[in-house]
Amino acid sequence: MNLSFNTQRLNVIELNSNDTKSERTTLVNALPAILTPAVVTNLPSYFQGVDSIAAAEKWLANMLNECRLLMLQSQHQEVIGLLFVYTEKHDAHIGYLLAEQYWGQGLALELLQGFINLACTHSYWRKLIAGVDELNTPSIKLLKKLAFEEQASKENGMLFYEFDLHKDRFGDE
Repeated sequence: MNLSFNTQRLNVIELNSNDTKSERTTLVNALPAILTPAVVTNLPSYFQGVDSIAAAEKWLANMLNECRLLMLQSQHQEVIGLLFVYTEKHDAHIGYLLAEQYWGQGLALELLQGFINLACTHSYWRKLIAGVDELNTPSIKLLKKLAFEEQASKENGMLFYEFDLHKDRFGDE
């Protein structure tokens, strides 16, 4: 299943190793401006130091081998962020990031609402699981707003939130 979808302000496009060179080039050229120190400060070490085209090409090749990667484009086709999906059994572990200049505009909410709607139609997944640094208050608030439930487990300063895709949101399970 292709995970591409559109929201009111975003085009979310799944990338893979078969994509045209122009799509990959567009993302590679945008990555150094997106993966800035402020954006990647709470992310794993392999997100750090993507500050050149060569580093971006290597990072992208690694990510395409590790997960399903979705590129976020504005209505003007500008690359503004990424969504990551790692499938484990019947669960999808997700992560997302936006370029710093797009923070605080409701785009992360719009992105996750669109992805949840898509995932609800994907009967293979039971849950969405999001890991977030305990210091990333805006993402924690966003996950809670979207009805992700905090899990008791905590690892190395990371909190985990789950969204049950099969749970009836009107009270019955």
